[in-house]
Formats: sequence, C-alpha cells, structure tokens
Amino acid sequence: MSDYFLMFVPTDPKWQPTKADAERAVELFKSIAPHARDVEATFTDDVEFHDPGGNWSGVNCAACGADLEDWFFETADKIYNETHFADLSVTTPCCGLQTSLNDLNFVWPAAFGRFVLEAMRPGLDTNEDQEKAIAACLGSDLRKIWCRI
Repeated sequence: MSDYFLMFVPTDPKWQPTKADAERAVELFKSIAPHARDVEATFTDDVEFHDPGGNWSGVNCAACGADLEDWFFETADKIYNETHFADLSVTTPCCGLQTSLNDLNFVWPAAFGRFVLEAMRPGLDTNEDQEKAIAACLGSDLRKIWCRI
C-alpha cells in the first residue's frame, strides 16, 4: 500500500520562514486537514529536491515544451554533486533557455527548497483560499506538491 503527502514549498528555493511563522502554518494546516496523520514543517541548511514520488510524470522546457527528463536528472545530479543545489541556474539543451531547475515545467509539480510544510495522508485536497491562507501565514508564495510513495 502506498502513502501520500501534500507538501508546500516556497517558490524561492533559498527562502525560509521564521520558526514562529512555520509553527503557525503547521497549526493552520492541522485545522484544514484535521485527519492528517502527521503535519510538520522541515527546515534544511541545503536546498533539496521535493518531487512527487510515484506521481512523477516528467519535466519539460518552460519555453519550447521539449521533453527534458533525461537531461534534468543528469543535470540535477551534476549540480547536486558540485554545489548541493546552491545554484540552480541552467541553460536548456533544446532552445538555450537560461533558467533555473526550479522553473522547468514539471508535469506533476515538484520544487527545490530549504523548507517544506507537509501533511501525511491529509484526507483532502486544499482549495485556493486555504492555500492563500497558508502562504500568507508563511509569508511566501508556495508550490503545492502531491507526493505518492
């Protein structure tokens, strides 16, 4: 049997909320998803890749739409080994777009970040108003990720 997580990651990979804002966001998320198994906020020193797990369906160029899956994994591995994702800047091989790994088009949303707010088995999907409330609580725009493991 698989599990699933609903995650929120700031759109700026290096940004982190204050501990107090994160604690308020956890409490808000718990009130939105009272049947979730676990709701927690995680801070990391280095940028990490938050992917959709078993929901992974590929990644495309943000400019021309080319399939970049093989290139993405090779490039992400290289950048991680060299900088631990400190610099996500890339140039796509398809059309030469200068962008960030974080700004590619993930078929199922994914994100790079140093902070994640997540709920295991939340039992619901959040709506736009709830997502805006969580973002306001944290003080950042967020990317919503459904991860299946």
